[in-house]
Amino acid sequence: MSELQTSVNVSPDHIPETLPVLPIVDTNLFPKMVLPLVIMQDEAIKLIDETMAGDRMLGVLLSKRSDTTSRHSSKDLHDIGTVAIILKMAKIEDNKAQLLIQGLSRFKVKEFIEGKPYIQARIETIEGENLKDDKETRALMSNVVDQYEKIVSLSPGLPAEIGGMVKSIKEPDVMADMVASTINAPILEKQKVLEILDVKKRLTKVTRLVADQLEILEMGSKIQTQVKEDMDKRQREYYLRQQLKAIKEELGETDDESVEIDEYRKKIAAKKMPEDAAKEAERELTRLSRMHPSSSEYVVASTYLDWLTSLPWSEKSKDKLDIKAARKILDQDHYGLEKPKKRIIEYLAVRKLKKDSKGPILCFSGPPGTGKTSLGKSIARALGRKFVRIALGGVRDEAEIRGHRRTYVGAMPGRIIQEIRRAGKSNPVFMLDEIDKVSSSYQGDPSSALLEVLDPEQNYSFTDHYLDVPFDLTDVIFLTTANVLHTIPAPLRDRMEVLELNGYTEDEKLKIATKYLLPRQRLANGLKTSQITVTKGALKDIISGYTRESGLRNLEREIGSVCRGVASKIAQGEVEKVSVGKKDIHEYLGSVRNMVENGTNITVPGVVVGLAWTPVGGDILFVEASAMKGNKNLILTGQLGDVMKESARTAMSYIRSHAEKLKIEDNFFDTHDIHIHVPAGAIPKDGPSAGVTMLTALTSLVTGKKVKNKLAMTGEITLRGEVLPVGGIKEKVIAANRAGIKSLILPLWNEKDIEDIPENIRKTMDFHFTDKMNDVLHRALELDV
Repeated sequence: MSELQTSVNVSPDHIPETLPVLPIVDTNLFPKMVLPLVIMQDEAIKLIDETMAGDRMLGVLLSKRSDTTSRHSSKDLHDIGTVAIILKMAKIEDNKAQLLIQGLSRFKVKEFIEGKPYIQARIETIEGENLKDDKETRALMSNVVDQYEKIVSLSPGLPAEIGGMVKSIKEPDVMADMVASTINAPILEKQKVLEILDVKKRLTKVTRLVADQLEILEMGSKIQTQVKEDMDKRQREYYLRQQLKAIKEELGETDDESVEIDEYRKKIAAKKMPEDAAKEAERELTRLSRMHPSSSEYVVASTYLDWLTSLPWSEKSKDKLDIKAARKILDQDHYGLEKPKKRIIEYLAVRKLKKDSKGPILCFSGPPGTGKTSLGKSIARALGRKFVRIALGGVRDEAEIRGHRRTYVGAMPGRIIQEIRRAGKSNPVFMLDEIDKVSSSYQGDPSSALLEVLDPEQNYSFTDHYLDVPFDLTDVIFLTTANVLHTIPAPLRDRMEVLELNGYTEDEKLKIATKYLLPRQRLANGLKTSQITVTKGALKDIISGYTRESGLRNLEREIGSVCRGVASKIAQGEVEKVSVGKKDIHEYLGSVRNMVENGTNITVPGVVVGLAWTPVGGDILFVEASAMKGNKNLILTGQLGDVMKESARTAMSYIRSHAEKLKIEDNFFDTHDIHIHVPAGAIPKDGPSAGVTMLTALTSLVTGKKVKNKLAMTGEITLRGEVLPVGGIKEKVIAANRAGIKSLILPLWNEKDIEDIPENIRKTMDFHFTDKMNDVLHRALELDV
């Protein structure tokens, strides 16, 4: 830093008109100030050597460039600088010299002179103006002195004596130059002070610089004081904690809290969490370390850390993508279900070819007991992954999926995160059972929360409310099950690919019972293979007489009942082994429970066999029509729903509009009441598939023609006589076959569904497809309408 020097005093008249010019950077030289410099450039060394051999005077100009390695040209220099005299010079090496120079006077460059290795200039010395000792000047000087003394007190780098030195200066221009030279102001601002010739203006400029510097120093001092107070507080806390630790050690008490903190820290480091989760864990651990173990907040924080450190952030199961082995596993676990198994094999094949394939969310839809959940277990076994399952039936709180926020007492993560922790891997096969039974309430809509879970484009950052950090679900294989699809919200259903499991035929049930259910129940009841045999005839009777379902649960229960009966006899020593035949079934299961509907015993007009779909499979449905004297009323009984009532009215309107073609008496409907009844009146019935049956029954009644034997039908009608397609064809055809039906009338559009029906059933039945009602009446009643 430059300092005041009065040992050299040269008159401006003795300053030559031509001077060598030394460019300087990052510093300024003011008149009467001393400045140390280090010279490294060859041309500057040559300039110093020649100056020392002469009058030792040179001109110092600030460079506009901050580069010290390359040579400066005259264009790079300011045009106002300071004439200096070299007080001392010492050579350090051949290309380096140390100087001590003193400023003499300001000068202005008239022109630069070429011809030497260094820069020369023709100069004109300039002095300060307005040196009158007036009140304004004294006020400016006094203000500068006061503020400068404060700067000295706040700046450790400035000696305390320099404040008194400035105070002793009486010349305003010298004071302005010295203060500007010693304060920590920008170089260009100092250059502006050097270029101001009016002393009052120069003092005003210096006053501004001093005020800015003082404000910066005061702010820095305040910050430093705050930091020191914080550090003192932390040091005091650390000291007290160390004292407490020493006291506990002296008393023989272990610091369980610090041990627990260290354990959490090790767990966090070992888990390899994502950055967001690691930051949250460290933040919570810091909070925990400051709490007392007896506080309620301590329990909340430690429970949260337990969850974070127990989740499988990076632990994954390695996939075993052997397609042949997967097919073998599916065949071992499930008989039939060819379409679902084919789609699952395709799904696994794609994952084998494309490791990062997200794939669709498969939804297994079908009646209870058809193997939907067990298919998910088979997929997990084929892949070598963990299998987890949650039942969504009756879930109506969004927090069940997303978790509770930690503001609640007893808050916990949602069931998604819970099950992933239980699996111990971040990529399990995750079964969401009964997704069609999710309901909403004032507590939120769980189906909306599932939209994120089941969307591969979103679930990479699934955020549970309790964890409050993203968890990546992209490697999880989500599967869902549903009994019906129409109760699933449309946006949620859109995220899933539906695979329908329509149920099993009697032949399939027989094979499954023989291959899977009987061995499983035999093992479950402690029986050996040699101790019990069940004939195929007995199994067929159990299937038809004691169970009526699309699935297998009731069938397995009844087989279990037979096995328990046999086990009881063997345990009591009555027999050593038992063979269960058809005649023995009633001994174990009691009387036959299901009356097998016979669709071949129609003996009067007005009765038609229809086909119906139920949640537990297909069934046949008798529609009976009767006429009596009355006042043209239409009576509907059998707990019919609105859709079936509308079908009956539509059928009635169609017949009345075609009365002439059907050769019905003109006043028949005016003098008669028509009664349509569907038996099993205690069971509610509804659905858009009974229109054809009702129309045929009414036509049979009013024409007196009996419907052909062993014939059944399904379909919906319009007033124009169109036959519309319906669903559940496979289940309905199987039910018709079970009831002895040999001919079926089906909507034309449903012809494509026949390929889903087992071939052995297709061969035994005649199918008639039509889209016109007059064709139905022709085939069923031999009428031309």
